[in-house]
Amino acid sequence: MAALKPHFPPVRACLFDMDGLLLDTEDIYTLCNNVILRECNRPDLPWNIKAQLQGRPGPEAGEIFHAWAQLPIPRAEYIRKNTELQRKHFPSAQPLPGVPELLKTLTDKGVHMALATSSHTANFKLKTSHLQKLFKHFPEEQRLLGDDPRIPPGRGKPAPDIYLLALESINIRLRKQGKKEIKREECLVFEDSVPGVEAGRRAGMRVVWCPHPQLLKEYKGREKEVLAGLVNGGGDQQVKEVMEEASVGGEGKGRGWPGRRDDGWAELLKSLEDFPYGRYGIGGN
Repeated sequence: MAALKPHFPPVRACLFDMDGLLLDTEDIYTLCNNVILRECNRPDLPWNIKAQLQGRPGPEAGEIFHAWAQLPIPRAEYIRKNTELQRKHFPSAQPLPGVPELLKTLTDKGVHMALATSSHTANFKLKTSHLQKLFKHFPEEQRLLGDDPRIPPGRGKPAPDIYLLALESINIRLRKQGKKEIKREECLVFEDSVPGVEAGRRAGMRVVWCPHPQLLKEYKGREKEVLAGLVNGGGDQQVKEVMEEASVGGEGKGRGWPGRRDDGWAELLKSLEDFPYGRYGIGGN
């Protein structure tokens, strides 16, 4: 792992994914899907497919799942069964190791924070209603959910829109307070999913990738590609889209470009415990 470049400005804002990063809900998603798969005499969801679902908006993830699963039941029945299982299990979601301490420390150090999750409002409430103390660190207006109308259809992760909007939600408040706005390079994105890492990189922000252990196994040997935001690319249409985004307003970096291997903009952490604040210019720890 290359050392982070020393010329980066101190991090002033941290932008967080939620499922599998703050909460253990990725395992709950797997549990619910496997119940249905077993009922239909289909194999459990493998991690090579699970990896493609993580971080993406529900409709897009659903298309990938059903293309693989080939369930012998109507999709409407699958949705009904899955919704019932999620309503049962999501309220048991718990923070992942190190998360409560990380959020509290960032708050105490005056770091601005926003949430950027592909979860829609209904599921967000199921997952978080019993965790109000944890989510108090994110002001209501700085919570970007998957069904936010400001995110155009088809522009969920790995597109950068949700992270750019999350930063703007912070800057709106700073402008009202007459304070200096935060630049993209002063943001640190926390992600567990591969599409989410790409979204953060294409937003022109630094990224911490903290994946599920099984996901990390799935990408063994390709970690540098993930950190650069290069895994989901490939294919003429996406290349064209990235090129078009990069040309908007003449701002290449941050308008769509992923990164390069070992460019110092992203780091792999296996846990959020004992987070290295000083490495990002956050306090003196």
